[in-house]
Amino acid sequence: MVKINSLISILKKNNSDFFTGVPDSVLKEFSYYLQSKKKIKHIIAVNEGAAVSIGIGYYLSSKKVPTIYMQNSGLSNALNPLISIAHKKVYSVPLILVIGWRGSPQIKDEPQHNVKGQITEQILKLLNIKYTIIRSKKDIIRFDKQIKKAKKSKSTIACLIEQGTLEKNSKINTKKEYYKLDKEFFLKTLIENISDKSKIISSTGYNSREIMFLRNKYKLYNTKDFYMVGGMGHTSSVALGHSLFNKNKTICIDGDGSFLMHLGSIKTAGTFSKKNFKYILLNNNSHDSVGGQSTYANDINLEKLSKSLGFKNFYSIKDEKNLKINIQKFLNGNSLNFLEVKVSNSKIKKLPRPTDLIKIKKIFMK
Repeated sequence: MVKINSLISILKKNNSDFFTGVPDSVLKEFSYYLQSKKKIKHIIAVNEGAAVSIGIGYYLSSKKVPTIYMQNSGLSNALNPLISIAHKKVYSVPLILVIGWRGSPQIKDEPQHNVKGQITEQILKLLNIKYTIIRSKKDIIRFDKQIKKAKKSKSTIACLIEQGTLEKNSKINTKKEYYKLDKEFFLKTLIENISDKSKIISSTGYNSREIMFLRNKYKLYNTKDFYMVGGMGHTSSVALGHSLFNKNKTICIDGDGSFLMHLGSIKTAGTFSKKNFKYILLNNNSHDSVGGQSTYANDINLEKLSKSLGFKNFYSIKDEKNLKINIQKFLNGNSLNFLEVKVSNSKIKKLPRPTDLIKIKKIFMK
């Protein structure tokens, strides 16, 4: 294992004192450290492209090289600013990328992670970004040398970090409960009240895994689900595409992190959706599945926002009072409806993961 301090000290040694990125389970200890140190300049971005862009702005202002962290699945989100702004042949802006390497060929992982994991190195090579796979102290020393060269040539440099590489710190805990409504109780009640012909499309992270778990736990097989095991931020778009060509209700169950990652997609849904599109935002103000880092969604006026984006009615649920009635009002409303549910973090331990994804797709499409 590699100690967080070893990595941080190398970055500081190279005068990289600003950090921005998107929380990732592989880099959980890294982001924990950044959040726990008040003197560190650190911003959690809504997506990886935004993080790279914030870093570019920081460099233009300070002449210092920023550190951008992300999961390798989010590397695709970062391609546009990396290529069209920061690239050596464009503005030549030096950046340090710390990338959590899900699906590394040496580590067993989920199907969606394996696909991206196998081509991550190829993507970096295609971008002409030199990188170090960090597995030991020697690799950190090698990374230090690469950073120094990148600073001189004003180019982007990266390191890849696999699951289990960073030493865990049990003393650090950023998880905080913002809301009290038990998430399991809400989801169970929701599923029980959805009509048989309706279909659910749920976001990546805990939401999809919890729905799958609860169906088996309570034997609730009344509707069919499509679990977004990847593609964070694209849940509403997939649900929109499905709803436009299906007369029955499409229930989109999104999370606050996913909602914010590609917020513009909600405007598209608000403009083009039909009445059968039902959008549910499970808001716990937390990147719950990757460590509990805040999404800062708790201070958004979602009623004003949703209505300005085209939704006709806004519903809000924050406790168990009249829960069944409020869910039915939302589902049965004859208009384009937006529901915010203020829920607690997940309490379910050892959540299962969808495995036979092709089978899930076939069942959903029947």
